[in-house]
Amino acid sequence: MSDDKLVQIATAAPGEGADVDSKVYNLYEKREKIFTRKIEGYFQHVRLFTGWPLLLGYFLIPWLLLDGRQAILFDLPARKFHIFWLTFWPQDFGFLAWALMIAAFGLFFVTTLLGRVWCGYTCPQTVWTAIFMWAEQVAEGERHQRINLQQAPWSMTKFFKRFLKHGMWVGFAALTGFTFVAYFYGARELLADIWQLQLTGSGLFWSLFFTTATYVNAGWMREQVCLHMCPYARFQSAMFDKDTLIVSYDPQRGEPRGARKRSAEPAKLGLGACIDCSLCVQVCPTGIDIRDGLQYECINCAYCIDACDSIMDKMGYAPGLIKYTTENALAGKGWTWKRPKLVGYGLAMLVMVSVFAYSLFTRVPLGLDVLRNRGQLYQEVPGGLIRNTYLVKILNMDRQDFIYRLQVTGLPNARLVPDVPIEVKAGQIGELSVDVLVNPDLLQGVNTEIDFTVETTDGRWRHTSESRYLGPMPVGGTRGE
Repeated sequence: MSDDKLVQIATAAPGEGADVDSKVYNLYEKREKIFTRKIEGYFQHVRLFTGWPLLLGYFLIPWLLLDGRQAILFDLPARKFHIFWLTFWPQDFGFLAWALMIAAFGLFFVTTLLGRVWCGYTCPQTVWTAIFMWAEQVAEGERHQRINLQQAPWSMTKFFKRFLKHGMWVGFAALTGFTFVAYFYGARELLADIWQLQLTGSGLFWSLFFTTATYVNAGWMREQVCLHMCPYARFQSAMFDKDTLIVSYDPQRGEPRGARKRSAEPAKLGLGACIDCSLCVQVCPTGIDIRDGLQYECINCAYCIDACDSIMDKMGYAPGLIKYTTENALAGKGWTWKRPKLVGYGLAMLVMVSVFAYSLFTRVPLGLDVLRNRGQLYQEVPGGLIRNTYLVKILNMDRQDFIYRLQVTGLPNARLVPDVPIEVKAGQIGELSVDVLVNPDLLQGVNTEIDFTVETTDGRWRHTSESRYLGPMPVGGTRGE
């Protein structure tokens, strides 16, 4: 192999400073399949209260009904987005922008404070990969059994185990794809169309697309998504500081490593607490050795902590050789929250959440669009009056029907024809063509700014939209423009 495909990296050995450990990496090295080992422990029990509620919520919410409709439904053809008791329209795009910014700064704040806990406990890639790994363990056995099966020649037993594993993968991936499409299609409608073989082409395409994406990402690519596709792993270091909580190995306590009997005293053997069992490597879903220090591949899942603590318990040593800690804590320094970056992220998020909440609670579920008839400037009608014609669109964004009154201001003695109440059903758009009649002698110019105001008959909601009123040029040009 040519030398340009090899790179030599010199790193200081943990805890020794001057000693340098030189390693050669092949940039084009073929990916080695990671066979993770099953482990139980405190942090894996914590995961039951983080990833699993989100997973169950993802699958169950499309079946939840509120007032006769799906609780969360993104109805793209109707341009309506139902989120529990709220309905958003394209006019509410600003709320989406605010929500995305709040989520981004929330992620920055949490990462600066607690490291990559999102990746380790709630990221969909992590949660779905854990499900697929569980299916693999059910079908093919424990780690050593899967390694032996991988190396064994094809047989009926191997075929059956692989068939069972991939069948479980495809089934869960199909359920995932179905559920994702259900948020846009409607869960009950989607199920009925599939059952009756009447699924639309777009519904079939996206169901198969997300089924395939889930099967490939969680079943085959796994850690490769985190290492090479997710940008979060790349820019996380910009948010870390010496007080960020990370999963770390304590080299001062663990080095030098070495095997020993359970009854042996490490001090007499000149050894640290680490028995070099490599269990922390075997349970890591990204295949790294946490003893090499902080690495961008680490997703803070704490598998290595539970694995190491189990070994420390068997050896009769104190737990915490691998633990959640900070760089300052490892150096014997204290922890503080008074960090400019952390405070800045927190304040920014607090301001954005406050603005978002205020805008949401003061949101008026009423829209008004006024389109002037551009086919003509104005018309003279019997009686010497001037007429402008407008198309008025009233958008009822509430969940109940309303009757609206339309008014026009900015013109003296203006008349609306017809001047009638307008009933608009919930979630519908009411259209009405209206004429505005004005005495031309009362106009202040050939182009006058006017306001259309629509209000519910009970005075609950009110909205105003601007428009223009065109009139004739006065004789001699004495009227102002």
